[in-house]
Amino acid sequence: MKHASALAQLGPTQQRLLRRLMLAPQGVTVETLCDALGISHNAVRQHLTALIAAGFVERGLALPSGGRPQARYVLRAEGRELFPRHYGLIATSVLEHLYASSGKAGVQALLATIGRELGAAAAERIATVDDDETARALAEQLDALGYEALAVHRDGETQVEAYNCVFHALAKAHPDVCRFDLAFMEAATGRPVQHLECLLRGGHACRFRLGPRGER
Repeated sequence: MKHASALAQLGPTQQRLLRRLMLAPQGVTVETLCDALGISHNAVRQHLTALIAAGFVERGLALPSGGRPQARYVLRAEGRELFPRHYGLIATSVLEHLYASSGKAGVQALLATIGRELGAAAAERIATVDDDETARALAEQLDALGYEALAVHRDGETQVEAYNCVFHALAKAHPDVCRFDLAFMEAATGRPVQHLECLLRGGHACRFRLGPRGER
């Protein structure tokens, strides 16, 4: 069942539950899932039981809450793989041919060019100077590309987190593909982008900070 269409084979509530878990690498309580999904405790537990049995979810460490520790549920790697990462096999083959014909520098330049071109097309949908609005608009554009992205408030600022690296398998072999992400975001926002955390390096998400406009 673990292929690109497997997610669509699950019911809509279970799909929403899995997406909610993807957005919370630290885990989510039953109560939080009830609020997010608008269903009862019993219904949440039934869905969790099914998803645990399927190998997509597991019970994580209970965290102290001032009273009785609350159990948290987390998305397993098998659950994360349900979310589509399109064209990985073809992209890997193309990239390896490019490395052979153009070398590392040529591949880096091409990825940056593609990222800038697509980012420029997205820029008109991120036409704002407000930092928070820019981060939210960028997250929406990344989400449309399959990154499962959100604008999050961290360290006194709004940052962007992506929970589904669309190049995940490809980037394991060729980390240079991350240049596409950065080029896309910088072209889309007109701002410098700093990569603070990476899924490939054991992070809970790919996390980015947007710098001030005009400092690229």
